[in-house]
Amino acid sequence: MEYHSGGSGSPGDHHHHHHHEGSSESQRRKKRYHRHTANQIQRLEAMFKECPHPDEKQRLQLSRELALAPRQIKFWFQNRRTQMKAQHERADNCQLRAENDKIRCENIAIREALKNVICPSCGGPPINDDCFFDEQKLRIENVQLKEELDRVSSIAAKYIGRPITQLPPVAPIHISSLDLSMGNFGGQGMIGGGPSLDLDLLPGSSSTMQNIPYQPACLSDMEKSLMSDIASNAMEEMIRLLQTNEPLWMKSNSDGKDVLNLENYERMFPKTTNRLKNPNIRIEASRDSRVVIMNGLALVEMFMDPNQWMALFPTIVTMARTIEVISSGMMGGPSGSMQLMYEELQVLSPLVPIREFYFLRYCTQIEQGLWAIVDVSYDFPHDNQFAPQFRCHRLPSGCFIQDMPNGYSKVTWIEHLEIEDKNPVHRFYRNAIYSGAAFGAERWLTTLQRMCERIACSMVSATRDLGGAIPSPEGKSSMMKLAQKMVTSFCASISASASHRWTTLSSLNETGVRVTVRKSTELGQPSGVVLCAATTIWLPLPPQTVFNFFKDERKRSQWDVLSNGNAVQEVAHIANGSHPGNSISVLRAFNTSQNNMLILQESCVDSSGSIVVYCPIELTSMNVAMSGEDTSHIPVTPSGFTITSDGNTLDNNNNLQGSGNVNADGASTSSNLGNNGGSGGSLITVAFQIMVSSLPSAKLNMESVATVNGLIGETVQHIKAALNCPSS
Repeated sequence: MEYHSGGSGSPGDHHHHHHHEGSSESQRRKKRYHRHTANQIQRLEAMFKECPHPDEKQRLQLSRELALAPRQIKFWFQNRRTQMKAQHERADNCQLRAENDKIRCENIAIREALKNVICPSCGGPPINDDCFFDEQKLRIENVQLKEELDRVSSIAAKYIGRPITQLPPVAPIHISSLDLSMGNFGGQGMIGGGPSLDLDLLPGSSSTMQNIPYQPACLSDMEKSLMSDIASNAMEEMIRLLQTNEPLWMKSNSDGKDVLNLENYERMFPKTTNRLKNPNIRIEASRDSRVVIMNGLALVEMFMDPNQWMALFPTIVTMARTIEVISSGMMGGPSGSMQLMYEELQVLSPLVPIREFYFLRYCTQIEQGLWAIVDVSYDFPHDNQFAPQFRCHRLPSGCFIQDMPNGYSKVTWIEHLEIEDKNPVHRFYRNAIYSGAAFGAERWLTTLQRMCERIACSMVSATRDLGGAIPSPEGKSSMMKLAQKMVTSFCASISASASHRWTTLSSLNETGVRVTVRKSTELGQPSGVVLCAATTIWLPLPPQTVFNFFKDERKRSQWDVLSNGNAVQEVAHIANGSHPGNSISVLRAFNTSQNNMLILQESCVDSSGSIVVYCPIELTSMNVAMSGEDTSHIPVTPSGFTITSDGNTLDNNNNLQGSGNVNADGASTSSNLGNNGGSGGSLITVAFQIMVSSLPSAKLNMESVATVNGLIGETVQHIKAALNCPSS
């Protein structure tokens, strides 16, 4: 069956080309390229889903409803069926090709493995060509692949009506890495049972290979027009959510925050919510608004660029990629631009798995000086082997960005998610996550406020606070770049992301130490193997107290196990924002053996939490940075602390209310987060990174794992002792 139209594109694009005699060539061409409206296509698609072969009566009714000629409808369906068939064939071909590749790779891997097998009876190598073994193995493999193919096809069948042009490529599996890649994702237990832990590196665990779990093939015009519809509907919904107060948003009695009324929301925006079908789905909804020191257009442009988006939210966004630009903005500006993106979001602790989203981001300028940006999930049938521990679906969320006088803008932000937790949330983080503090609007906006201040500080060339060590504005700006790189690297090292499989080591405390390895080969990173280890502890002290303790360089020798009790002195200081806790410092340790080493440290604090990150840097490299030269080649392996409130409050007698407990309905006892003196306990993540070897191919031995485990254990004891907290 062939297409009944000229031109290319999806079947909804053209009239059938019968032309009036005498019509000029240009008219014919114009006629032929008439597109159906998105509405018509949507209606035709819906019909096609139910019935791909409509009879004459159904076609006539559609033609009346959609004001299209019956023959147009007939041809649309014919074309759509052809397209569907072609798609299926293409998908099958890709699948078979991938199957072949996989078998070929495994075959090679098995041959390689066989070369190294030793014959148990005589200690010599086995007879070289064990064809029987190969063949058996391939037979079994084929049965498994067939089952997998059936499964994939049935998933595909569910999504029919959406092109499945290509299944995810199958990466060759290297035998040696199997043990680690089977390691449980953030779960408990040792890999491979017992301490013979040979963490051979995962093929994809280097920081350079930030792979998206599922890379969709190129999108058809039809899918793009579906995306445009989804995004413009999402934009309408978000604008209404931003502009409506009661009865949609109510003010919470306890803390005055906006709370979404679900019944009224579902009445106002009726859609098939998964919440009703699946009892494990929670809704997280929050709305907040802040003034930030950055003009609207600059913000919008940063939001639409995934690299700048990551740089703006280093503590939240561990990865962002644009998969495809669906439409670029009008007249070179951001308004009207839409992209399909992937991102991973984190809370700064290995105890909380990352959240990943495939989503559409769409930007429009509503009037002079007012932009709206909406994000809405777009679900692919990606059934990847490391499916996340939970499903997150982003309902229309996003922000208004309103220009204000003197270069500021007011940002109003909505986060609206459906979350399905497959595993229970770790009890340390229940309050923060259920109250919406962990991933909610307020955390995004306080981070944005702080980062905009940081950017503003970097533009001020004043050097009065530099203590003379940093001679020039250029020096200041390259110090800030180096510190930013350090913070970003630190945050990425503790995220429980798809590219970092954590292994839980010891029962140092009830959470254990999580260890992960990354191969680092990129520019400006030490080349070789970096071991990251982290643990999270709870202390019965308010976050501000803990932050002040880490920030005070005079107390550093009390916790820094590597300083051997030596004092440190601040030799340079850069203010990073209005809060004195936001700063970059260079510290010198009074330690005779290592007088060529300095410590670069950045601390950041806002109401959603704080971090203190530091990294040893050689004197010569530090001079390069201070004199304003390019620092991109200076390697950093930062360690540090993250501090957040546990979401509890102290009562007047300093008794902790609801320590780590959550009411039966999953609401936290209080969502008072913030570094104010009145809040309850703190959650502290302690993380170390060490260079294990400068050979990227090196294997990690138990010794270095034991070392880093010991470092963390000792550090935790020192912290508890210094802060008079009972050691567990």
